Parts: sequence; structure tokens; C-alpha cells
Amino acid sequence: MKNNFSDYTESEFIELLEELRKADEEDETDARADVLLLHFEKVSQHPAGSDLIYYPEEGADNSPEGVTQIVKAWRAVNGLPGFKA
Repeated sequence: MKNNFSDYTESEFIELLEELRKADEEDETDARADVLLLHFEKVSQHPAGSDLIYYPEEGADNSPEGVTQIVKAWRAVNGLPGFKA
């Protein structure tokens, strides 16, 4: 896992979210999913945090690609660094 949002490419960030979804669905314990979720919250810095994934706003896309677009747009509006090119 990378230390900062701007260390990720967009596709790597989507992979992180896909790994989180897989850990949620397949692992017997939540240990791996918890680590990934805390990391997502730390690097994304989005105020909704895990709600983007587990309790999305009505009509919001909570797929890995959808969450990535929400975080990307929020960071741009708030003047935070984007993805690595």
C-alpha cells in the first residue's frame, strides 16, 4: 500500500477498492478488510470515508470505479493532489 493518494495511479486505486471488496466477500474475518478500509479512509481523505462504499448516497455508484470518481472529483474541488500520472 502506498502512503499518499498522489502515489496511486487511478487504476491502482481502483485495484485497492477491488481488493477491499474481495476481502469483504471472501475472508472469514474482517482483519484484512479493516486494514484496507482504514488505508482507503486515510489516503482518500474524503469526509464520507467508508460511507462511500457501504452507505452511499441515493443514486451514487459505490462500485470501485464509482467511488474512485467520487473521491477524484472531491479532491479536485478541494485543491488536493490527484492521481499519479
